[in-house]
Parts: sequence; structure tokens; C-alpha cells
Amino acid sequence: MHRVPESLSAGEAAYVEPAACAWHAVDRGEIQQGDTVVIGGVGNIGLCMLQMAKLANPGQLIALDSRDYRLDIAQQMGADVCINVTAEDAVQRVKDVTEGYGCDVYIEASGNPAAVPPGLQMMRRLGTFVEFSVFNEPVTVNWTVIGDTKELNIHGSHLGPYCYPKTIAAIADGRIDVKPLLATSYPLTSFDEAMQESLSGGVLKNILVPV
Repeated sequence: MHRVPESLSAGEAAYVEPAACAWHAVDRGEIQQGDTVVIGGVGNIGLCMLQMAKLANPGQLIALDSRDYRLDIAQQMGADVCINVTAEDAVQRVKDVTEGYGCDVYIEASGNPAAVPPGLQMMRRLGTFVEFSVFNEPVTVNWTVIGDTKELNIHGSHLGPYCYPKTIAAIADGRIDVKPLLATSYPLTSFDEAMQESLSGGVLKNILVPV
């Protein structure tokens, strides 16, 4: 159990759990100052990851997504480079902005199995790949890239162990801003409407309030 400050709104408090999961994934990336970090997928949790990664003082912070409105928010939250993966070659763009070196850390948060091979391709040798997403089908990759070609570190990430206190503190003091990620509040009696709006793909996080 964790006490939430009264200064937080219901929506901010509701974000504590997903934000804590995001922070654990960023911790698993072991980001070093000056690293080039790619967040693959900047939905609700990916946008939290982006802010947390920025606290580690990376050299470049790159956001990938297929939806421009999410990339617009990512840019407002401090992404140095935003790439729409449906409009350009993300692997080549990352190679270009790193002068052919590749990214140091890639955090997979898209939930799309097709995002994994490009993520591995855009990484430098001895880089770290964090697998956060939950996939609805198996993902096949060339494991030679992970071993013989690049000697990559592959780190899994699940839930938010030990991250709740610092996440609550960071939301409360403004280091992590989840307000731009909140959409509409619905009463429980409007559950169906809230779910339909959330499934439309055009919103970030709707919340249900027990009033």
C-alpha cells in the first residue's frame, strides 16, 4: 500500500501504476549519461518512459510510433527525434542521427511483434534491448544478431517493483507530467461509452470515476 498525496487528482493517482511499470522498464535499460535511447511506441506508458528516460540525461531521446498525435506529445515532452514508422525507414533514420553507430538502449513498448526485428537492427553492438510489451503472438527474430553479430543485452521488464514511491514523488513534484496524457473522465454508469471511446484509437487515457 502506498499513500498518494492529496494534491494529486484522481487521474494523476490512476496513472501511478502504469507509470511505475514504465519506470521499472527504464531502470532495466541501465541508461548512461549521453546514451542514445529509443522508446519504441509512445502510447500512455511509452510517454511516461520517455519522461523517465530524460531524467537519466541521455544524449539523444528518440520516439517511434505510427500515430502523429502521439509523436507530437512526445516532442512536447522532450523527445529529440520523432519518427513515424509508417512514413519513413526508422532503422535508417536512427542510423543517420547516430552517424551509423546505432542506439545504445531500445525499449520496446509498442506491443507490435513487427517492431522487434527493426529494434534489434537499429542497435549498436553491446547495446541493451528492454522487452516490456506483451505480445498476442510469438515473435521470431534472428538470434545471430543478438549473439554473434552484436552481443546484445536482452532485459525483460514486468510490472513496477520498487518503483511506486519514486513514481508518486515524481508525479507530485512535477518531474513526471501525466496531465497531458489524460483524456475524459466518465462515471461508472457510462462504462460502455468510455470503452468505445478508448478503443477508437484516437485518445490516450480515459478514466472511470466511481461517483
